[in-house]
Amino acid sequence: MPSPRQQLLAALDAMDRAFASEEPSPVTGCTHCYDRQDLTALSGPVHLVPDGLVSSVAARTPGHWDDFPRLYRRLAPRIVRPVVTGRLHVDEDLIASRLVQAGWTTWDAPLADALRDVWSAWWRATLHTCPSPVPVRRTLGFVTVATDSLRPWLDAWTATRAPAADAHLADLVDDVMYEFEITDLRMGFYDEYHATAELLDWLLTDVRDRVDDARLDSPHLLELHRAADRHPADGTHPVGRLRANPPTGHPLS
Repeated sequence: MPSPRQQLLAALDAMDRAFASEEPSPVTGCTHCYDRQDLTALSGPVHLVPDGLVSSVAARTPGHWDDFPRLYRRLAPRIVRPVVTGRLHVDEDLIASRLVQAGWTTWDAPLADALRDVWSAWWRATLHTCPSPVPVRRTLGFVTVATDSLRPWLDAWTATRAPAADAHLADLVDDVMYEFEITDLRMGFYDEYHATAELLDWLLTDVRDRVDDARLDSPHLLELHRAADRHPADGTHPVGRLRANPPTGHPLS
């Protein structure tokens, strides 16, 4: 059976084949940021677009382009491959948000399915590789925002019993417990996914026996977890209030 890394490389190659049907088309946009040479390159074959120009387009806001979704769809393979291999020098959260803005889930089925396969293979490879090319929190944030769903990725983590997965888990806990960020944790470049309730529940139930960190036993954290089960995720939800007004003696006070 292919290794997780081999599965990821195969998914990336399949993505390239799926997107090969995307024809070049004239690109028009902000001439203050992009000159005629840039627009000409973007209008031609995707494989000839310079890496630096790909990175620039990957990060720019949609308003720079007359047809942002089409341009991002054509460049998707050139953007996604370096993202998952840790070679694109653009914030992963930003790329996830841009893909959502480009409406990647509405693209033709072969294209959207190819990207879904990449997300799954990337996550599987991450859980079996430590250190990974992209830190686990950034990868988790990317796939969560891109798919607007956190729990399936956490469930896959729960099911992965491997030294690398446990090492990543320890790193994640240490990260989100710093200054008790877990009490108001958001994912995405624009903080579009509020992850506290799902992530806290997972840490305190599904994988608690795999984490050696006494901070997870904080009475105030356990109180927040219980309260999350009693309140909807709206203005009455206690998430965030603990961070804003920590009880006396709380590590945030």
